[in-house]
Amino acid sequence: MVGGGVIQQILRRKLHSQSVATPVLSWFSSKKAHVDAGSSGVRAFALLGAGVTGLLSFSTVASADEAEHGLACPDYPWPHDGILSSYDHASIRRGHQVYQQVCASCHSMSLISYRDLVGVAYTEEEAKAMAAEIEVVDGPNDEGEMFTRPGKLSDRLPQPYANESAARFANGGAYPPDLSLITKARHNGQNYVFALLTGYRDPPAGISIREGLHYNPYFPGGAIAMPKMLNDEAVEYEDGVPATEAQMGKDVVSFLSWAAEPEMEERKLVDGFQVDIPTIAGSAPSSVLQATEMVGSQVPEAGS
Repeated sequence: MVGGGVIQQILRRKLHSQSVATPVLSWFSSKKAHVDAGSSGVRAFALLGAGVTGLLSFSTVASADEAEHGLACPDYPWPHDGILSSYDHASIRRGHQVYQQVCASCHSMSLISYRDLVGVAYTEEEAKAMAAEIEVVDGPNDEGEMFTRPGKLSDRLPQPYANESAARFANGGAYPPDLSLITKARHNGQNYVFALLTGYRDPPAGISIREGLHYNPYFPGGAIAMPKMLNDEAVEYEDGVPATEAQMGKDVVSFLSWAAEPEMEERKLVDGFQVDIPTIAGSAPSSVLQATEMVGSQVPEAGS
């Protein structure tokens, strides 16, 4: 009886311990599951927050980049951009007219001479007549004095200001850049210049522009000292083409593109000739090549 009582006490203690342990284990299991579920929720929320933060950060960076560098300009289909395409010389002539009548009062083109225009946009007589309309300070003469004379083909296009200080004084501190190489000096060159010239608009809500500046989203910072210069019928083209804002923008950019790269057409011709010779040589029958060699060998040299 004593042994049986002891055994019963032991069994009761063991059963009691198991009954106590089971709820504790169940509590820990449920607690762990709850923590795991909570951790998963927290992780999901953190990932979502990181994604939103990254998106907002990207948007902020894009907005900051746009504000710093200006709105990205479109790519326009310039007719001279093809591998073997040439300049539109009628457009270059109209563009020079736009430069003369609209741009030249502020912007110089110090690398361009009147003779450069011969055969590109004007005849030699026309270029001489244009050059003769300006007065050039030359000298000294035999008496050691400077004098003025009519311009000639070798003279550069006239400067609107005597120096940079005079240019800044006349433009409220801003310095109008020389346009000789402007389509090479700016990112996305001719597309940027066209977008800038035709991109003036009212500032969006919440954007204030300081007095004396003008809103243009394509200009870095959005505020530019140069006012909108191209307006419909600002010039009257000699060839009768309607002088719309877009047409004048296209023409003056064609002129500026030629000024920055006047050798483009010659280079394309040379490159195209070098490409075509191997192509022709590779596809021509051997009899044609032999005949060509025979004719070439029979041509006398100059002076013989």
